Amino acid sequence: MKIYFLLVLCVLFWSANFVIGRAVSGVIEPIELAFFRWAGVFVVTLPFFIYHFKKIFEAIKSHFLIMMMLSFLGIFGFNTLLYIGLQETTATNALLINSSIPILILFLSSLILKKEISPRQTLGIVLSTLGVVFLVLKGDVYNIFLLNFNQGDFWVIISSLCWATYSVVVKFRPQTLSSFEFFIAIVFMGVLMLLPFYMYQNYTFEREITILRTYYGFILYVVFFTSILSYYLWHKGIAQIGADRTGQFTHLMPLFGSFLAYIFLGERLEFYHLGGVVLIGFGIYLSLFMKRSLT
Repeated sequence: MKIYFLLVLCVLFWSANFVIGRAVSGVIEPIELAFFRWAGVFVVTLPFFIYHFKKIFEAIKSHFLIMMMLSFLGIFGFNTLLYIGLQETTATNALLINSSIPILILFLSSLILKKEISPRQTLGIVLSTLGVVFLVLKGDVYNIFLLNFNQGDFWVIISSLCWATYSVVVKFRPQTLSSFEFFIAIVFMGVLMLLPFYMYQNYTFEREITILRTYYGFILYVVFFTSILSYYLWHKGIAQIGADRTGQFTHLMPLFGSFLAYIFLGERLEFYHLGGVVLIGFGIYLSLFMKRSLT
């Protein structure tokens, strides 16, 4: 039961990151925010990187392609594309698209890992997805006609696909590295990937110092909670209960987003939030906890 609680915390931290990404979208550019985030993580973990440098370097050299792929998907691609998408799309659209991640993980687990999908598990994910849709549509199916999809939605779709693929393919990471050593390694490679794009923007030194001074609280949050702690908890979940079951917890993001908006932005909680809670909660229970004899 402990791992489920930790995964709930993980998704809660990510939900706040979603709110932050949207809040600073008009001030900090996507490449800029992604670089600050992962460069900050690298600075924090630098002593460990130096201490384990030989081991990490050997793993990267011996498993370069898979390490490059995982770094691209999990560090460079997922977050950067999400931040790009949030520049143009609404939070509502992005949350709706994000709800596809558990289904994508389930499909990719079946395709890549040849993992059998039980009817119970499928039903649980369908119910949780309906709960997310119910939240996004505010309990009124006619609201679907009010959703306007744009180019930003495309980037969020690609971002979701990156994270779903990463969550499945991470099973093939080098086993010579511990989870933390692996994380340090892909962060290092991800920062190297981001650096040319960041430098190409020609940001002035004064601009970057001003942003860091003004938004240091947000940046520290995404470094420690959204990145270091959340990635650790997510990988721990994959290791203990599998990518398909871990992915189910992403359905909690719109729910947490609603409550965070209520607490920090003063938005109201409505009856449809309760309906979404019931569907999402029952779907996760069915997928994770209900006895297999029902399958």
